Amino acid sequence: MVSWDLIMGCGTSVATATQGKDEKTGRYDATTKTPSSALTIKAAVLIQRWFRRYMARLEMRRRYTWNIFQSIEYAGEQDQLQLSSFFSFMLNNVTHLNGNGPDLISKLMDSASDPWLENENCYNLVTVPETYTGPRLSFPLSVSDMNALLGAFKEQQTLHARYVLQLLHETRKLLKQMPNIIHLSTTYTKEITICGDLHGQLDDLLLIFYKNGLPSAETPYVFNGDFVDRGKNSVEVMVLLFAYLLLYPDYMHLNRGNHEDHLMNLRYGFTKEVMQKYKIHGCEILQLFQDVFSLLPIATIIDGKILIVHGGISDQTDLDFLSILERHKIKSALRFPQTTVEQLSIGQSSRQVKRIRSTDSSRPSSSRSHNIQRTPHQRERRCRPNRQDSSASTSSSSSSSSCSSISLCSLKTPPCFRPHPPHPSSPSGSVFQLPFLDSLSAPSPPQHEQEWKQIVDILWSDPKTLKGCCPNTFRGGGCYFGPDVTRRLLLQHGLQLLIRSHECKQEGYELCHSGQVITIFSASNYYEEGSNRGAYIKVGRELMPRFYQYQVSRSTRKLTLTQRVRAAEGSAFRALKEKLFTHRSELILGFQEYDHNNTGTILVSEWAQVLETGLRLDLPWRTLRPHLVRLASGGRVDYQSCFEDMEPGVPQVEVTPNLADALFRYRKDIEIIFSIIDKDQSGLISIEEFRHTWHLFSAHLGIKIDNRAIDDLARSIDFNKDGSIDFNEFLEAFRVVHKLDNKDQPVNRIIGKE
Repeated sequence: MVSWDLIMGCGTSVATATQGKDEKTGRYDATTKTPSSALTIKAAVLIQRWFRRYMARLEMRRRYTWNIFQSIEYAGEQDQLQLSSFFSFMLNNVTHLNGNGPDLISKLMDSASDPWLENENCYNLVTVPETYTGPRLSFPLSVSDMNALLGAFKEQQTLHARYVLQLLHETRKLLKQMPNIIHLSTTYTKEITICGDLHGQLDDLLLIFYKNGLPSAETPYVFNGDFVDRGKNSVEVMVLLFAYLLLYPDYMHLNRGNHEDHLMNLRYGFTKEVMQKYKIHGCEILQLFQDVFSLLPIATIIDGKILIVHGGISDQTDLDFLSILERHKIKSALRFPQTTVEQLSIGQSSRQVKRIRSTDSSRPSSSRSHNIQRTPHQRERRCRPNRQDSSASTSSSSSSSSCSSISLCSLKTPPCFRPHPPHPSSPSGSVFQLPFLDSLSAPSPPQHEQEWKQIVDILWSDPKTLKGCCPNTFRGGGCYFGPDVTRRLLLQHGLQLLIRSHECKQEGYELCHSGQVITIFSASNYYEEGSNRGAYIKVGRELMPRFYQYQVSRSTRKLTLTQRVRAAEGSAFRALKEKLFTHRSELILGFQEYDHNNTGTILVSEWAQVLETGLRLDLPWRTLRPHLVRLASGGRVDYQSCFEDMEPGVPQVEVTPNLADALFRYRKDIEIIFSIIDKDQSGLISIEEFRHTWHLFSAHLGIKIDNRAIDDLARSIDFNKDGSIDFNEFLEAFRVVHKLDNKDQPVNRIIGKE
């Protein structure tokens, strides 16, 4: 025998001495045998082939893991559109809850400011106790104030509400003086740093400052939106960014993102974070954040050649119009202007449309199966969504409660209406679900509608590889724009490059459209520990972007590539199995349609078809099948095994099957709604609030739940009969959990072992 070590990839071999055994004498002959060059090359080729196959399989796992994460993320964004619609519906239907009405919802949905906040010195009415040990700010801010803030946040201290209110007031005054589009210039000695989404991840922001330098005249920054939500330190991130904006207004620049929107904040955590950190003045702070977000500039241009926007563009994007519109009027891109409602040729009177406000009767839950009504003009448009477009982009998902996207690129009249067949209890014809529902009174002027459409496309759009422009059906807002759209806009305005954010990229950045579009994303470990790097861009006088990557990680540095992929893969499949479980009833009905003999098994193709139809996540279900379901005899799928790994929390009360299904599927929405009603964040709401909210929610979504079941449920979960319900404890019973979970461990952290 001869053994040798191969240096991988170059075919070089190093001979080592081996001892061969003499058959006659039984002794070992310590001679050196050199293998032939042909044998060496053959061995190298075999090992190289094995290694390439191994890396290809690992890359395939990495890609479908990424697709799962993004599909579920975008499905959640579409769920948020449904929830935003409910808030408007609720405001128009609720008269009194505990005699006062849903105060916080009204404040969040109503653009009118609290008179108390209009007082420029309202923060002086908030006293700072002597026991407060955090930073004490003095305005105008100084470098020492910034150092105090940085030190406090590193120690996980919270800034007092008095200083947060004053900071927001000062920021609002400054932003009111700024134009919609900021124009910057580079020099040969000064580079501009461009950062993407941070999403409340303070560690990423501090790492950027550590690697690149603190904001100053020598180190100017552009932060391109999505500062908040998802991360646990959104308040601290915003305080630092606003404070540096006040300290260096000429060298710190902030663009608005689609998450600088109070309705997005309700689902993705910023609202909850503010209310938990500031229980007394949380409502006032949220109101000020809402105002400040609407005043953020929407674009930045460097040297007249590089355009920076958060999301993207459409074939109707007009930078000249964007520069003169009144951006502060668009408090939320999720609130649809009323003028478009009246422009739709839907054959319905305004009284029929307004019926959505005056009835709480249930609507069928099968609304998803109905086609969206389009005007003739929309049907004639050349740009329509298709699967090729969606596969060209990394964003590929849709929720079971999906609605048509709202985009200026292909619509003069956005197709936001979804007709429903009349419920038996309804007195007459169709009612409409409005994904971007605004108040149906006092129509907005056409100018306001045009402003809204332009901003939606800037904040929500994504690039695609195919030509043209079509509605972004997976996100539910904005559009997909092709390379021809990019070239046309750049040529029209004498630009060279479009830098945008809005999408998580595994390497922190990505180039497309022949290098004319760059996506930059600065929140590392966005989906899972080790899932992606963060990055930022530096641009100098030559306007050649240079990329800097990093990864904030405390636990994955010692892991191999295989271990990191396995950890992310495990977390992705856990999230996907939770999604399957929350749609269990619907999926089982679909499986049973193919299981004519009640064997509990169906073909793999049938199983994949039911999942795609039921969830509409656009995932490679056949590839994922080994991780989700078992095969029975004959290669058929045991479809009940889809749900084996997941189970509900232990229910505290008996509920009807319909109500249980609704609680599992809409648990997140219900939690958001109850948290808003719970103004003091005590975790308690009254029985009347619980009952009335559920009646409205089931009516709005068309969930067929008997009113008596809701009333019985409300009474049964008032355990101590004091008229209050601990809704957090109640909803915990309807959280989907993994059977092997240790509940003391974070659900989204799975570190595999080799």
